[in-house]
Amino acid sequence: MKAEFLQNFKVGDTPLPKEVVDAILAENDRDVEAAKKPFADYESIKEQLATAREGLKAFEGVDVKDLQGQVAKLTREMEDKEKEHQAKLSEMEFDGALKDAITAARGRSVKAVRAMLDVDALRASKNQEADIKAALEGLKKDSKYLFESDELPPPYAAGTGTGGRPATGMDAIRAAAGLPAGNK
Repeated sequence: MKAEFLQNFKVGDTPLPKEVVDAILAENDRDVEAAKKPFADYESIKEQLATAREGLKAFEGVDVKDLQGQVAKLTREMEDKEKEHQAKLSEMEFDGALKDAITAARGRSVKAVRAMLDVDALRASKNQEADIKAALEGLKKDSKYLFESDELPPPYAAGTGTGGRPATGMDAIRAAAGLPAGNK
C-alpha cells in the first residue's frame, strides 16, 4: 500500500490527515512483515532444491546393481588385503621371536641355527615359544658347535705329535725324503 492511495481518500471533503495515513501505513507494514515471516527461508529452500536436482542429475543412467557389485568387490579386496597384512605381521612377529630365542640361547649365527630348525613346523605350532625353546635345546645337544659354550677348551699339551723332540731342519729334510732321523 502506498501513501498516495490513502491521501486520495476523503472524509467528507477533507483528505485524511498525514498522521492517520502514517499510522495506517505503519500498521500495514507490521502485517506484511508478519505475513512474510513464515516464508523467510523460501529463497534458501529454493537454492537447496536446485542443488538437490543437480546432484540427482549425476546419478541419471547409473546402474544400481553394477554399483552394488563394485562395492562387494571392493569389500572383498579390502578383506583380502587385511588378511595379507595380518599374515605378514604374524610372520614378522614369529621371525622376531625366533631370532630373540636363538640369541638368548647364545647361537653363533642366527642364519645357521635357523637353517637347522624346521621353521615351518614351528610357525604352525600352537605354543610357538615353548616349541622354539625345545627345538633349540635339542639342537644344542646335537650340534654344539652352533652355540657358544661356557665350557673351557682342553688345555694345550706341549710336544704332542712330535715324539717328544722337536724336528730340526735336517731331521725335517730326512723325514720328507722318507729316511730315518739321524743320530747326533
